Amino acid sequence: MSSNPILSTLKSPNRLGYLLVEQGVITLEQLNKAIDIQNREPTKGKRKLGEILVTDLGINRDKVFSTIATLYAFKTVDLELTPFTQEQLDSIKSFYDNISERNRDTLLDRKILVLPGNNQRQTIILTPDPTERDLSDIVTDLGIKRYEIVYCKLESLQNVIQQLYPVKNEFLQILEETTKSIEVISEEPTAIDEEALDAEINQSLLVNLIEGCLVEGVRQGASDIHIIPLAGNVTEFYFRLDGKLRLWHRQDGIKPEAIAAVVKDRSKNVDRFERDMAQDGFIQRKIDDHMMRFRVSIIPIVGQEFDRKLESIVIRIIDDRKVITDLEKLGLQPQAKADYLKAISAPQGMVILTGPTGSGKSTTLMGALYYVITPEKCVLTVEEPVEYLIKGARQIKISHKLDFDAAIRAILRHDPDIVMVGEMRDKKTAELGIKLANTGHLTFSTLHTNDAPSAVSRLYKMGIEPFLIAYAINIIVAQRLIRTLCVHCKRPMEKNQLERAALLRAGFTEQEIEETEFFAPVGCSKCNSGWKGRTAIHEALYFHKDIREFILASKEDVNEAGIRDLAIKHGMLTLRQSGLHRVKSGVTTVEEVLSATTDE
Repeated sequence: MSSNPILSTLKSPNRLGYLLVEQGVITLEQLNKAIDIQNREPTKGKRKLGEILVTDLGINRDKVFSTIATLYAFKTVDLELTPFTQEQLDSIKSFYDNISERNRDTLLDRKILVLPGNNQRQTIILTPDPTERDLSDIVTDLGIKRYEIVYCKLESLQNVIQQLYPVKNEFLQILEETTKSIEVISEEPTAIDEEALDAEINQSLLVNLIEGCLVEGVRQGASDIHIIPLAGNVTEFYFRLDGKLRLWHRQDGIKPEAIAAVVKDRSKNVDRFERDMAQDGFIQRKIDDHMMRFRVSIIPIVGQEFDRKLESIVIRIIDDRKVITDLEKLGLQPQAKADYLKAISAPQGMVILTGPTGSGKSTTLMGALYYVITPEKCVLTVEEPVEYLIKGARQIKISHKLDFDAAIRAILRHDPDIVMVGEMRDKKTAELGIKLANTGHLTFSTLHTNDAPSAVSRLYKMGIEPFLIAYAINIIVAQRLIRTLCVHCKRPMEKNQLERAALLRAGFTEQEIEETEFFAPVGCSKCNSGWKGRTAIHEALYFHKDIREFILASKEDVNEAGIRDLAIKHGMLTLRQSGLHRVKSGVTTVEEVLSATTDE
């Protein structure tokens, strides 16, 4: 074996690693990296090669351990193809319920499933790692004499264990135990009895529910919490995860007005007794040793029971741990990144981020601000409300005595070098932003438009003259967020599975279809139905000289198509093209890109 040219290049002899290379599961470079990591670890507690390949180098776990199982002649079972029968699930549950708590915790912690045998058949031990060193000791400790060890994918085992022993939310469990005795009132009076509402709040421990909801929202990585009142004393709680709303909890038997009252009581700048107008407030909580901010939006809505005063509540989770301070992590593609850096490095001019609410505009602006902030520069921001605290910037506090417009005017007298205006919402705000950009200040702001060229016509329609637009703006970046495939379970698609006509309509060429490996979502224990996280796609319209001249010459007739064509000649990717690049790199799917972009 040592005469093999591949094996001779290994940094240390490792037969298992060589076999994984030979099977095409890993590359020689990956094996050498894993061996380096293994050799640096202390002898006591040194991890196995397979664990290092999966944990440190991101190799697909199932590919590594299923190959190892085959090499060691262990059988393999696929629970997705041959799921357990109800009888088998009952047998496993009965076995686990009748062993010691210590043994049960050990099995569940190692994700090991025991399918008990009888006189006719031996016990089957399903494990995600059949080479685990102390596996035989664990089985012997259970008193099992005749058994067979079988490999099974970790995600499949986790799914079965979750089915047998679902994890309970401690807050919901407390609430459920407490509210069993609550009497549901079938007829609602037209006037709200505040004392009765307080009594219901105290009796039902709704505070636990709301506080638990905030904690779980943070821990699950939700961007927003939606609290929606329904008919019949029902309230549903949704978390927005990776851009999609997912039901977290459904509360029956408690008045939605009581739940709304608890949220209001725990929010600043909100009147609990006001139920006929929209309100905005905020909550601060220390969760897992980190100070979190929650922005609360409350609006009155109409329900099936017209005499009730119901309110919809949305709570935005502001986690400054997610703020990107490194421009490299924004995911800008090469041309967009080069243009963006050029624009924000200029001593003056305007940088505009555009896109719908929730498209990550603030994140991209933060990355730019942290890139240009230095102690030698005065950086001022005007936002309503202030969401993230920016180190090195002076963030103006908006109040009834200093409104948004007055704050922007005050900035001009405060000797700034860099200014961030939260949003150009009207002509007055836009004019002040343009004035700042034209008087030697680097100015950042946002707009709500569908793409970058339409931001030009939007500013014109606000009343800004074309010559001011042409010479004040450095760059306009349109942005969208799209979901990314889970790296642990995404599945490559066969060419015969592709809908070529749809791919051609999306913008791919025949050659690109042949050269691209397309992936599909699957779903595992580490993701949300095959999706995990989001990434940005960008359309960066840099104001080259000919684009400035084109806008200036257009006068009252702003030609968005002409601006786009000129920008594309300079290398700009449209939002759709940017998204298709993400598909080519295996990050997302064509369907996801199409859902977030329109035909150019």
